Amino acid sequence: MLMSRISSARRSAWMLPLSLLVLCELGAQQSEFKGTFKEEMVEMRDGVKLATNVFVPEGPGPWPVVLTRTPYGKDRGGAVDKGGAVPGSDRTQAALYAARGYATVIQDCRGTGRSAGTQNFPYLTDGPDGYDTIEWIAKQPWSNGKIGMVGRSGYAITAMLAATQAPPHLLCAFTMLASGDARRVLLYMGGVYRKDVADGWMKFHDKEDQIAEIVARPISDPYWDWLDIVKQHPKIRIPIYNVGGWYDIFAQGMIDSFVGLQKNGRGNAAGNQKLLMAPIGHVTLQGSVQYPANARINQQDVQLRWLDFWLKGVQNGIMDEPAVRYYAMGDPTDPAAPGNEWRTSDSWPPAAEITAYYLQAQGKLDKARPAARQSFEEYRYDPKNPVPTIGGQNLMITPGPMDQRAIAARQDYLRFETPVLTQPVEVTGRVYVDLWVETDAPDTDFMAKLVDVYPNGYEALVLDAPIRLRYREGLDKEAFMKPGQIVQVHIDLWSTSLVFNKGHKIAVHVSSSNDPRFDPNPNTGKHLRLDSETRVAVNRVYHDAAHPSRILLPIVRIYEPEKPVANGRN
Repeated sequence: MLMSRISSARRSAWMLPLSLLVLCELGAQQSEFKGTFKEEMVEMRDGVKLATNVFVPEGPGPWPVVLTRTPYGKDRGGAVDKGGAVPGSDRTQAALYAARGYATVIQDCRGTGRSAGTQNFPYLTDGPDGYDTIEWIAKQPWSNGKIGMVGRSGYAITAMLAATQAPPHLLCAFTMLASGDARRVLLYMGGVYRKDVADGWMKFHDKEDQIAEIVARPISDPYWDWLDIVKQHPKIRIPIYNVGGWYDIFAQGMIDSFVGLQKNGRGNAAGNQKLLMAPIGHVTLQGSVQYPANARINQQDVQLRWLDFWLKGVQNGIMDEPAVRYYAMGDPTDPAAPGNEWRTSDSWPPAAEITAYYLQAQGKLDKARPAARQSFEEYRYDPKNPVPTIGGQNLMITPGPMDQRAIAARQDYLRFETPVLTQPVEVTGRVYVDLWVETDAPDTDFMAKLVDVYPNGYEALVLDAPIRLRYREGLDKEAFMKPGQIVQVHIDLWSTSLVFNKGHKIAVHVSSSNDPRFDPNPNTGKHLRLDSETRVAVNRVYHDAAHPSRILLPIVRIYEPEKPVANGRN
């Protein structure tokens, strides 16, 4: 079932703190926390009190402190009685850090769990609340004033927002799978509403009544600036270890955080960032393409080494390692295929040659610039019959490099492929698609996909992204289409690292919908979800000399042909 929801077990996985997620992934046994526990109601600057679990190890102290702030409930797996919170899964997290000599603090975000206040749109107050909590911790007798934050997904977003407030006692953070920008990453891509991520998250957390308020705000509304962490990089003063996934919903957000802070951060931030990109999603990947065991990494060990260095001064060599570590994906069905291994770099992206592959007539994709006087593909896009989502960087629907042949028969779905590759081609970095397009509607969407076509025909999705024509000149400006107008659109597919193996094909797929990953454009030019009116759009994609549609691939290298082995005969 194309739109099946993820299982409750998988949904629980993306809400766990990073340390617990790692313990689950590694099959580690839960340890018993030894020390003292207390639930505190910590008062914020406006008088609202937030429920906070405090775990202090046995021994004289004072201790460096690991802080996690969560919108998902600090007592997950536990219960609450008249005496306060009874720790459940959070006891495992505390035991992990206590064994390393850290106190642990886990707090319910405002309006969630046992905390007071109101949480309207997620994380709206988490910058100031994070600051107040950190500085409260620094004043406690069991704290030595050295505090680090850790988290995955929502937990990581709270850490990043706290860092934008520059609390004096926050010394570092370890964040995984987090958005750095509500406007361009969390809610919209190319001006198109991320239906799966935004609606799915709100519905899962019983906040469906707030969806209408979100979509009613224009993309350019300054309201969204509070979660534009990229613009706030000059306010951040701490080193952050950024962990992302190639099929994660926030893949580009983690890369942007690393790149921006490495250059524009203040204090200890600039020059002290780390980036790790793994072949993972926000939840478990699906599809026939399954990467080998070496794709897993002991994130628990990396996290603890990071905390030890910045909170304890342990010289463990982590800052001597390259700034970037990333997994170059490959063909896991071919043991001799290059890729499927970890690479390192001192910066992101690694050096590459930006190479154009042009869309051609008859579904071809080639480095040669098209020479035809006029050439295009035309199809009818009906918002009431959108192209269904098959894999990708999803949250509530199945993610991963899934087979696009499931939608092969559609007339509103275009495919362009290279000839069979005679040598492997390694692509690492950010990928863009430039399309020359036309429509008879005042507004419509165009979607582009980068696809790895296997010798058996399997079409593994690598990247996909949209552009809404009204926002082709920027999210702060609406430019509607005119009849007969041909325009160029620039689609940001985000980043990847993949070796297209010999015998494969590189493909670009183009359509005007991808539902429910993205909200279908009604083609009317009206504001998002203003009413239920739709119209069918006749859309064209040009690929001729005057309109050379193309994909821009950052090619790190094309592998040399294998040399024949001498047989030793004369």
